[in-house]
Amino acid sequence: MTGFFRNGACDTCAEDHGSHTVCAIMTAEFLAFSKYVGNDLSTPRPEFGFPGLKPGDRWCLCAGRFLQAHEDGCAPRVRLQATHRRALEIVPMEVLQRYALR
Repeated sequence: MTGFFRNGACDTCAEDHGSHTVCAIMTAEFLAFSKYVGNDLSTPRPEFGFPGLKPGDRWCLCAGRFLQAHEDGCAPRVRLQATHRRALEIVPMEVLQRYALR
């Protein structure tokens, strides 16, 4: 399950310091980037009940990580309807719209 609350939604609260608010569709390029910058999302971690992500999976990304991926040219596609409005505190709407699924 994704999201700060692990409820499958990109819901957030004051305790979500990482702002897990951007609903993204994983790509091989983004997963490699995330691993390279220190957050391996593709390797299964059964001890945490985490199966590992693969291209096509949806995941609530930290808004800052999404912005970093954008700046480095490897941001994944975004489902705007499932992205929490608090993402806009970190990522400009124009950037999110650039990656929005149509």
